[in-house]
Amino acid sequence: MRIWGRRVVVLVTGAAVGLSTACGGAAPPPAPPTSGLDQAGFDRAVRPADDLFDFVNGTWMRNTQIPPDMSEYGSFSILAEKSRANQRTLIDEAAKDTNAPANSDQRKIGDMYASFMDTGRLDQLRAAPLAPDFAAVDKISNSTDLVRHLGEIQRFGASNPIGLSVSQDSKQATSYVTDVFQGGTSLPDRDYYLSNDKKFTDIRDKYRAYTAKMLTLAGLPDPDGTAGRVLDLETKLAAAEWTKVQNRDPLAIYNRFTVADATKATGMDWATYMAGAGVTQPDFIISQPSFFSALSKMVTEVPLDTWKQYLKWHLLQDYGSYLSQDFVDTKFDFGGKVLGGREQNRDRWQRGVAAVNGVLGETLGRMYVSKYFAPEAKERAEALVRNLLDAYRRSIDTLDWMTPQTKAAARAKLDKLAVKIGYPNQWKDYSKLEIKRDDLIGNLQRAARFEHQRALDKLGKPVDRNEWFMTPQTVNAYYSPTMNEIAFPAAILQPPFFDARADDAVNYGAIGAVIGHEISHAFDDQGRQYDGDGNLRDWWTPEDAQRFTAKTKALVAQYNAYQPLPDAHVNGELTLGENIADLSGLTVAHRAYQASLAGKPSSVIDGFTGDQRFFLGFGQIWRTKEREESLRTGLLTDPHSPGLFRSNGVVTNVDAFYQAFDLKPTDKLFKPPADRIHIW
Repeated sequence: MRIWGRRVVVLVTGAAVGLSTACGGAAPPPAPPTSGLDQAGFDRAVRPADDLFDFVNGTWMRNTQIPPDMSEYGSFSILAEKSRANQRTLIDEAAKDTNAPANSDQRKIGDMYASFMDTGRLDQLRAAPLAPDFAAVDKISNSTDLVRHLGEIQRFGASNPIGLSVSQDSKQATSYVTDVFQGGTSLPDRDYYLSNDKKFTDIRDKYRAYTAKMLTLAGLPDPDGTAGRVLDLETKLAAAEWTKVQNRDPLAIYNRFTVADATKATGMDWATYMAGAGVTQPDFIISQPSFFSALSKMVTEVPLDTWKQYLKWHLLQDYGSYLSQDFVDTKFDFGGKVLGGREQNRDRWQRGVAAVNGVLGETLGRMYVSKYFAPEAKERAEALVRNLLDAYRRSIDTLDWMTPQTKAAARAKLDKLAVKIGYPNQWKDYSKLEIKRDDLIGNLQRAARFEHQRALDKLGKPVDRNEWFMTPQTVNAYYSPTMNEIAFPAAILQPPFFDARADDAVNYGAIGAVIGHEISHAFDDQGRQYDGDGNLRDWWTPEDAQRFTAKTKALVAQYNAYQPLPDAHVNGELTLGENIADLSGLTVAHRAYQASLAGKPSSVIDGFTGDQRFFLGFGQIWRTKEREESLRTGLLTDPHSPGLFRSNGVVTNVDAFYQAFDLKPTDKLFKPPADRIHIW
């Protein structure tokens, strides 16, 4: 499952989705549609054939400042701000109602928010709420205790080298399985620990100083020495980690073991760990076996005192944003400023909204949907998805590189694709979760324990296909390969990604491309390895796989050549799946738009033809500015390319773009026909 970053919304397409009119009397004639283009952001000195992104966004880019509390700003974050403001209204109403029943959803939301906003109490407590957790660390007396402790703290979500989740079994998608995966480092990527480039050595120096300051604030002994030892241990962990590209291979990270066999293979005492975590299932998946082989040696070779210092540090790192103001400021000075380039922290209320989301996400989502999500938006989005699915079916039929056998399997997978729009049909039950108005850290830990137990309770039960992996108020979308489903939360189903007043061309180019993007994840380099039932199974003929791989290698090479910073390129392998989805989504969305015209010519609006508006709408959704620190981190860790290349890089491969703007070989975005990459 990968979350996209911008999303779906609704589309009114001719007779397929009509707006209802009131009963009684003739309906007034419909107002002529607007183009849906924000022309104030255009740079008319640029030609779309030379730079689509700059033509659509150039003036906006020059005139817009990134807010001081953000690392990036654009179409997606603007809509996210709107969602947060709406959530604040709901939370404020709940927080003021102290007479709500004790165990009601409204009372829990209000009490959770109040516990975060009570800065006077938090400043008085300082690090005292972590004292019981520090004491538990002090009780560790040997390596067996250490492993058991790593399992026990997994119950309340404390970060450590062993990550644990319960998810669908990739090879038996009708059942759940426990999965363990590498973790335990604080910096964004292993390169931050291992590279000798001055940019990274400087960050390591600042990280060491940040660690020491947090330890000092907590009153822990020898903060400078501890900070050095923590960095050394995390560097060892980073050296053992698999890279982001290695972790993209679903077959490589599927390694099923019994507890006994896993212990033999890696040297880790998995029986002790699983007992600590409360897992009783006899077998599980290890995503990166070599990492855990290295970790098992560290458990015995790294001094126990160093491990204790490391664990206490990670408690401070986990909860620093929820302690007194000096902890909050110190954590932001490193994480927000050094790593993210932000000038100031977000307002307290914004961080409070995020805290409520993390604990009671679906409860808040239920309130959000009731007030802010119109039922007709769901209907229109469903109709648009149907149009895109029809276009994909037609595309499969016309592929010249796929054999009939694989085409039949592809159509079967597409027919089984589930679509979720807006919000869950069944909401999570939080009745057993205790929230106290005066216990922020306790609320966070009880919520983590609640979710951990909810996950463990899935084991041995049928897969819940009604479950969502995002809340309705999230501005995002996703495709899940094991579920073989796409989901579009309510918060993305609104302008600027979809505008019911706008002409269809821009809506297809914007949200249509988003929907197409998510559908195409079922057939990208990772998603294609799963069948229609969500099982990790090769259903491609060798010939088809070879031809597909050749096309994807060309796409890797194209994006490897992009250089957003003087000393940093896009990683074409890391971003491959998203680049495939961008290209495929736009290609199929254009076909769906053409089909919606039913052979009739599109109108000219604001001086642009329908096809031109389609591509301008696509370029418009990538309107974003990003600070260098954030961009640099993203180039190492984010499977998405920067917005500029998600616009310009895609259209260079789409023949319809050349026709829409009459590109010539002298134009900067021109690519010879033989070099254009066509997948769908």
